[in-house]
Amino acid sequence: MSITSQLKKSLPKNIVISGEENTRPFECDGLSVYKQKPIAVVLPNEVSQVKKVLEICRKNKIPIVTRGAGTGLSGGAMPLKDSVVLGLSKLTKVISINPEEQTAIVQPGVRNLAISEAADEYGLYYAPDPSSQIACTIGGNVAENAGGVHCLKYGLTVQNIESIKIMTIEGEELVFSRQDEGLGLLALMTGSEGLLGVITEITVKLTKKPEVAKLVMAGFGSVRDCANAVADIIKNGIIPAGLEMMDEFAIEASEEFARPGYPLGSKALLLCELDGSDELVSNDLETVLSLLSKASSVRVSESEEERLLLWKGRKSAFPAVGRISPDYYCMDGTIPRGKLAEVLKEIGKLSKKYGLPVANAFHAGDGNLHPLIMYDANEKNSLEKTEKFGADILKYCVKVGGVLTGEHGVGVEKRELMCEMFNNNDIQQQIKIKKALDASSLLNPGKVYPILRKCAEEGRVHVHRGKTKFPDIPKF
Repeated sequence: MSITSQLKKSLPKNIVISGEENTRPFECDGLSVYKQKPIAVVLPNEVSQVKKVLEICRKNKIPIVTRGAGTGLSGGAMPLKDSVVLGLSKLTKVISINPEEQTAIVQPGVRNLAISEAADEYGLYYAPDPSSQIACTIGGNVAENAGGVHCLKYGLTVQNIESIKIMTIEGEELVFSRQDEGLGLLALMTGSEGLLGVITEITVKLTKKPEVAKLVMAGFGSVRDCANAVADIIKNGIIPAGLEMMDEFAIEASEEFARPGYPLGSKALLLCELDGSDELVSNDLETVLSLLSKASSVRVSESEEERLLLWKGRKSAFPAVGRISPDYYCMDGTIPRGKLAEVLKEIGKLSKKYGLPVANAFHAGDGNLHPLIMYDANEKNSLEKTEKFGADILKYCVKVGGVLTGEHGVGVEKRELMCEMFNNNDIQQQIKIKKALDASSLLNPGKVYPILRKCAEEGRVHVHRGKTKFPDIPKF
């Protein structure tokens, strides 16, 4: 009996999707340049069904690719040819909210923004706010350790969850909590990209809504002046709720798309949000404004509507660029804040080298860059050229003391760059952790860890007499 037949026989009607056309919507995530249709897609609406899917796939040695809303940008949810996609988007219950403890227990398919909507009546909200928060799910946020524009003050996903329940490939339910003694396994699971288990429940930390929130928008005549303003704000002890930068191209695209009133003609834009008590915000605002002497324009939000509109422009940067370019490739590297101007200058040089325009919108507060490389997939070799451009950006991020990813994950996109950042022992240890929880490597195989042949070809792995120090890297 085929795997599809076994799944359909064991699960309720309309849970299993099969057939080439029916599975096409699940062939990729937000990084749509990489596509592959699975054998079948399963959309359980109960946790017990998740366990059944794992049991059937384990017995048949069928790989499982867990999927949330599919908004990821690293190919982490892209299926394998002979895999089953386990979609958790129907597990959408907000199980409980505890206003006193400021926590909520939710299923993995609950949308990021829906958590804040559910907690609103208690004056609470869920702080991490990725640009895709209207669609992305909390399960996917945990899998990638998502951030957002407010991560500088309130942290990434890992700082905003109290515990998670996962189901191992063996069907065993495990709970990882912030209260656990010993190794920080909750942090290990956060950002594990579906390699170690299937998330079935999350307890998130909720945050009290601030009394006041003000957004300062400042335009600058140079990227360096804007980057220096970021450093000055942090050096003066101000911790903004959000601290974002955009370059000229991103400013123009976002203004055309969302009409927030951005200063056209500026080479760089700074968005600095201050929140807290009325007295704290007033004092911090006075300090911040005194540090913006080199700004060509400064505007402070006077209402909640204005504040949200100014943020709308920044959060619309990705679709805004998609509106003016046939295709774009969104990168995700993180660097020390002090290297912002240097790295942006290098990206400009690479843009000229490859003949491809790039718009930059990024979380300046924690150095998380999101260069948007614009290209036309209809032009011969354009994707290959774009991938090389993106790889050079990430290599430079590592060179200046940064890392390959801030919140999008490694997936398949950055897989071959892992050897740029990690040595033999690092990768070996990561694979040992993977094998401890998934000995047969059935959970999202082919992601994160580099393909041995590719690393060897590019000189990043030494192969001597047919032997390598990476005996556990899958040889796809």
